[in-house]
Amino acid sequence: MADTTLKISDEIRDRLRTLAEERGLSTRAYVERMVAAIPTEAERAERTAKAIAYVREQFGAELDDALVREGQDWRRAIAERRVGSRR
Repeated sequence: MADTTLKISDEIRDRLRTLAEERGLSTRAYVERMVAAIPTEAERAERTAKAIAYVREQFGAELDDALVREGQDWRRAIAERRVGSRR
């Protein structure tokens, strides 16, 4: 296991420490868990391809590239909070 030093503001360091403590984790374990949970673009693309293949196989639905792009655009808009509302 490698040691790495990151330069972050005191505010973020303290926030990380608090978030980790609330979960009963060390700051290191908390950061590792957070980063491991976020897929890379390659992993996201692989998941998308598998999901499309599953839908086609299981439901006989034909998802053309335009429909897939539309779904990806919606997902991006939701993630960026450009659509929907928070309750």
